Amino acid sequence: MTTHNLIDFDADTKSFHLHNANISYIFSIDEHGVIGHDYYGRRLNQYHGQLRNPQRDRGFSGNFPGTTDRTYSLDFFLQEYGSNGNGDYRNVASVIRQADGSRAANFVYQDYEIVAGKPGLEGLPAAYVENENEAETLQVHLVDRVSQLTLTLNYTIYRDFDIIARSVVLTNASQKTVNIEKLASMQLDLPAQGGKQVLSFPGGHVNERNLQRENIGHGTKVFESRRGTTSHQMNNFIVIVDQQTTEFSGEAIGVSLVYSGSHKEEVSKDQFGSYRILSGINDDQFDWQLDPKEHFQTPEVLLTYSANGLNEMSDHLNGLLRTRVARGQFRDEVRPIVINNWEATFWNFDEAKLTPIIDEAKALGIEMFVLDDGWFGHRDSDNSSLGDWNIYEEKFPNGFQHFTDYVHNQGMQFGMWFEPEMISIDSDLYRAHPEYMLKVPNRQPSPSRDQFVLDVGRQEVRDNVYEQMAKILDGGKVDYVKWDMNRNLTDIYAVDLPAERQGEVMHRYVLGLYALLEKLTTNYPDVLWEGCSGGGGRIDTGFLYYMPQSWISDNTDAVDRMRIQYNSSMAYPVSSMTSHVSVSPNQQTGRMTPMETRGAVAMSGVLGYELDLTELTESEKLVVKEQVNKYKEVRELIQFGHFVRLINPEMGLGNRYAWMFVDDTADEALVFSFKILSDAQPEFSTLKLAGLDTNKTYQNIETKAEYGGDELMRAGLYEMFEQADFTTNVYHFKAL
Repeated sequence: MTTHNLIDFDADTKSFHLHNANISYIFSIDEHGVIGHDYYGRRLNQYHGQLRNPQRDRGFSGNFPGTTDRTYSLDFFLQEYGSNGNGDYRNVASVIRQADGSRAANFVYQDYEIVAGKPGLEGLPAAYVENENEAETLQVHLVDRVSQLTLTLNYTIYRDFDIIARSVVLTNASQKTVNIEKLASMQLDLPAQGGKQVLSFPGGHVNERNLQRENIGHGTKVFESRRGTTSHQMNNFIVIVDQQTTEFSGEAIGVSLVYSGSHKEEVSKDQFGSYRILSGINDDQFDWQLDPKEHFQTPEVLLTYSANGLNEMSDHLNGLLRTRVARGQFRDEVRPIVINNWEATFWNFDEAKLTPIIDEAKALGIEMFVLDDGWFGHRDSDNSSLGDWNIYEEKFPNGFQHFTDYVHNQGMQFGMWFEPEMISIDSDLYRAHPEYMLKVPNRQPSPSRDQFVLDVGRQEVRDNVYEQMAKILDGGKVDYVKWDMNRNLTDIYAVDLPAERQGEVMHRYVLGLYALLEKLTTNYPDVLWEGCSGGGGRIDTGFLYYMPQSWISDNTDAVDRMRIQYNSSMAYPVSSMTSHVSVSPNQQTGRMTPMETRGAVAMSGVLGYELDLTELTESEKLVVKEQVNKYKEVRELIQFGHFVRLINPEMGLGNRYAWMFVDDTADEALVFSFKILSDAQPEFSTLKLAGLDTNKTYQNIETKAEYGGDELMRAGLYEMFEQADFTTNVYHFKAL
């Protein structure tokens, strides 16, 4: 047996065993060179090969090419990566159109290597290591001997994170061009073992990431975006669970795709009860021409396993995302409290209208002013000027520097909104370069919100965007950029590609976007970058690599945000989620919610305000000032502590949400508990905490009451809520 710290190869069983202190992932090479999946779950000290390739004669399941063994079939074999045309009738991970027009491939084992650390992915975001001892990477090389295509399966296991990162590289070692019609980043086959369920996160604009939990029945469930972005409609994160899995018990496998374009997650149950999970680039409108000697790298998938429920799964994943996907100086810095002028003014502003808001923000202790849409071109509505990133001088009659100096002289930082991927017909950029826009020849393009999409897959388009933004950023007055995208892709055609390569446009768009983001974030490391796409339309792990935080929804209603933030925390760290206090009645829902509740929900992320501070009453200003001061006291705990979900309506408590933050030593905890609607005869319900130390005594900072950690977790607290709708209780505990 060849032994490494984290990856072993057993020559007797021909099995690879990836392991750390908590998990094991095992697969093996069979007699035909096929890579079979054996096990993924809790750590095994040793594996003797007993799960390798059970065989049986199955009617209508074809046998391995070139053999007569009726007990061996790829149609029921649990594989690491399946291909089309060799007798596996299930959804497969790869479909390659060969030079002769066939779609057949049969990838078998060639060799492997183990490297310390984790290599980066060419042109793509990915999890990383800060030193080689953190992880080991296994590269398994497969070959289709007929076409001379090679497939490299990459596996990285981390030492201190219960995470396995997977990706695939296809290399054309032949003399003929082939076309990739599908190439998933990951395939995971699981044996028949009880009733599995899948959690997915569908939604829409201002209604992102609802939690959908379904039984996995026979057939295939597809969770996808075909919109060119991650989308509001379906996030690219899913969870495979047992029927009895809860927040605190049961098995859970999280699947997170590190990608910001059209994606596809397939979950199927076959005729024999086995499960197959696929994740990767959506094959809709995807057809990639791979010439001789070229290779294609798929995006990465992050797999996480928990034996102790959804909270543990999220904590494993989010710890990695926060510290080994997010990058830059702001990764580990507490984020500033902002005031954004959008819901206060929309496009109707000038310097004279903004300065009173800045003055009020300073008085309340807010740390940054963010100038939203409307500062550029001649932008007074959403039908012009996208692509013209120059100052709208009429709104800043004393010059833009005068305005930014005013903000900085108040002791505040200054941020700006951009929508760099978009273009308006009414813009100087369109008049000069109409060919920069995505548009199918001889067809009228499809507008959305009176705007169109720039083809950032093209270098000259990226250069134009970069130069315009750099001219603003080089002034040294911008501390923060909010990067927005307010429509999806249509009119999929690139004028610089021949007809046979038009199936590459959507992925090239994403690669071009990543190249632009890499250049900007590298050259402007002192800028705090925030992602946005109409709120939560491009919340994904890929964008987190470039921007440590994102605006997770345009819906600022506190009650809706309870659900959005609760569900988003399944897949994304709190430090990546910005959340703002807005006006009541809320502009999206019309709901009237107390300032205390709006503040408590927003404080459960990266806090900001998005309303006209000059219109607040004096009592509301006092509440805001208290919120700001409290947040400054606890934001390190909130942004970088362990987030624990306690109660949501799907637990049978349809009127409640509760969550908490705990530090690494379990010495401090901050608890938020919400009741949505009041009732005349409220129950005496208890709230049980989690993540504390049973041997420590905790004091409630406000009431000075003392509790054992075991009391708070096992017996809980009786909760008394104010007799009103949309009420909040906040508890702050410190160990004595």
